Amino acid sequence: MLPDFLVAGVPKAGTSALHAALVRHPQLFLPTVKEPKFFLTDGPPPRVGGPGDRQTYQEHVWRREDYEALFAPAPPGALLGEATPFYLHDLAAHARIAKLIPQVKLILLLRDPVDRAHSNWSHLWGAGLESEADFLRAVELEPVRKAKGWAAFWHYTDLGRYGSQLRHLLEYFPRERILLLRYRDLRDDPRGTVDRVCGFLGVSTGHVGEIPPENVRHYVADTPVNAVLRLLLRSGGRIGHRFPVPARRVFSRPLLALLHREPGRRPRVTPEQRAALLPRFVEEIELLQELSGESYSDWLSLHHASNYQ
Repeated sequence: MLPDFLVAGVPKAGTSALHAALVRHPQLFLPTVKEPKFFLTDGPPPRVGGPGDRQTYQEHVWRREDYEALFAPAPPGALLGEATPFYLHDLAAHARIAKLIPQVKLILLLRDPVDRAHSNWSHLWGAGLESEADFLRAVELEPVRKAKGWAAFWHYTDLGRYGSQLRHLLEYFPRERILLLRYRDLRDDPRGTVDRVCGFLGVSTGHVGEIPPENVRHYVADTPVNAVLRLLLRSGGRIGHRFPVPARRVFSRPLLALLHREPGRRPRVTPEQRAALLPRFVEEIELLQELSGESYSDWLSLHHASNYQ
């Protein structure tokens, strides 16, 4: 059994929340394993990466029999789907998907790329894995980290090149089988946005009235004690793949609890940060508008201020 639809992008744009909403729909089936990442490789996942990457690679469902087994519990007649938000970014995944499930429908949740990058950095900072306390400095480290084989979640700006990614995706799938959604719409109008997804998939609407919060980390203040905790978590992230999952959790959960004992106020993207990063995305946003026929002009403003960090 293979999926009929994929929530294929992008990280930190509400894919976890949408997954949590869709699993409630009686005509849909999504496996309990979120982000199986099956189409990200042609075989075993990589063996090198940044802090925590090798543990993530161990979670990949990369054997076809294991992937199909995820959908075995589905009730008869249900539409099958899964959510792996890295599929849009991974250009090689587009060909793999088209080869195996050419009639699949694709759902893309997009977020202002500067805000998305900042939220991505904040997530890894809150997990204790990001060592750089300055967001722009972390962005500048991206090429070095990519050269070292760090996983896609560390590619803060590259993940936001939606125009080029969509152009490549359209080489394999017609536009009518791709649904583009905005993160802000999912937050501001969850019922209407989920109904749009249901209409796109051809199932009944009105089943999901709210979206539970998912995958949200508190921001962690940069203090001497927290610096030590983050160092311990990064060290665990580098060697944790050598230990079974229960042992890793025994180590990491108390440290994360301490790290989040006094959640700091989550910072917003500053005008200076936006001015520094927006030029990297202008051509991508314009290409996205051209390809999609939809407006993302608010993302082009230096004065854009998101309420959703």
